[in-house]
Order: sequence, then C-alpha cells, then structure tokens
Amino acid sequence: MRTIASQFTYLCRRKPGNVRSRNFSSYNGKDERSIEEDAERKVGWLLKLIFAGTATAVAYQFFPYLGDNLLQQSVSLLHVKDPLFKRMGASRLARFAIDDERRMKIVEMGGAQELINMLGAAKDDRTRKEALKALAALSHSEEAVGALHHAGAISVVKSTPDSTEYAEIEKYKVNLLKRFQDLRYDIPS
Repeated sequence: MRTIASQFTYLCRRKPGNVRSRNFSSYNGKDERSIEEDAERKVGWLLKLIFAGTATAVAYQFFPYLGDNLLQQSVSLLHVKDPLFKRMGASRLARFAIDDERRMKIVEMGGAQELINMLGAAKDDRTRKEALKALAALSHSEEAVGALHHAGAISVVKSTPDSTEYAEIEKYKVNLLKRFQDLRYDIPS
C-alpha cells in the first residue's frame, strides 16, 4: 500500500518537462515524507470505504436468507436434552419475536409447543426464566396467545414454581396470565 501511495504522490507532484521550477519560500513547511504520509492516509481511507461498501452490499444481500434458518435452528435447539442449549434456543426465539409475522412463524414451526414442553420439564430456574421470557415475547400477538392456549400453556405457566433467585420468573408468569385473562381465556383456579 505504501508503494501505491508513493507512486500516486509521484504522479501527482510530477512537473512538466519544459516548465521551470520555482522555489517559493512559502512551501508550507511540508517535506516529501509528510506529503507521502498524507497520501497514504487518504488512499488507506479510500480502500477502507471501498471495503466497507462491499461488505455492506454483501450483508444486505445475504442476511435476509439467514432469518428462517436461524429460526429453525433455534426451534431445533429446544429439542436437545442439555438445558444450556434449550436456554440458548429460547433466548434466540425471544429476540426473534419482534413482530406478529415472526411470532406466528415461531408458532408454525412448533416453537411455542416446544417452549411449553421446556417449561414443564425444566429442573432449574435459569431454564424456566428463559422459557417464560420467550413465551412472554410470543404473547404480544393475539394469534400466538391463542396457539399457546390451545397447547395448554395456562396450566403449565400456573404450575411453574416461583424462584427466590430470579424475580423475573414471577414477573413473566404474571404478565402471561394477565395476557390470557385480557384475551378472555379461562384460567383454572
């Protein structure tokens, strides 16, 4: 890159052959080294901008195709026996559930049913917390709440034990049960 910049500066500073050079006292104090460094810096920024533009264009074309695959992988993580992977899958689903379309896609892929199964079989509070967090994220859509009701989420959520370590568990439980009640689903006592 240094050689390209030095060649670039050489071409820019070259004087025509028949023109006499004049030495002015107002040369601004810059020597050849500082001019080369300045040119290197400018060429470096130009190359960085070209790289950033190319990376942005590739990402813009490539990342939309990752959405469904990542969603399917997240639902697949809920099938694994290891609670760590289940928590990772639930956490991903909670982050993906940002609009009604994605929430319904999670429900269609079986993610809601798997989250309910995960919550019912959870043996530790961290796993319960992540499952409830994902279910709470899904509950922002009325259709998803209906699917959760049909999958038996109310009884599983009610039977989830409270945690002294994680206050979020109680908060998610209350929010979910309130959401079911707001949409007039029967909550057994």
